[in-house]
Amino acid sequence: MLALAKLQKGYFGLESGRNDIGITVSYWETLEDIVAWKNNVEHIEARNLGREKWFKTYQLRICKVELEYGFSVH
Repeated sequence: MLALAKLQKGYFGLESGRNDIGITVSYWETLEDIVAWKNNVEHIEARNLGREKWFKTYQLRICKVELEYGFSVH
């Protein structure tokens, strides 16, 4: 799905992590771009497969990033 998402209009990037639980955050330019990704036929098929085979539950949040900053020691 990552390769397909990268081809979509408005895609900015993705972060993902897996341990006891998994989390994936994808970034999009507009809400309309998010809806278009949700309605992508291949993405719909992948979500359905995930529900059938791998996931007992999942949660979706749509959030607007207003500010980001950080610190890193090298």
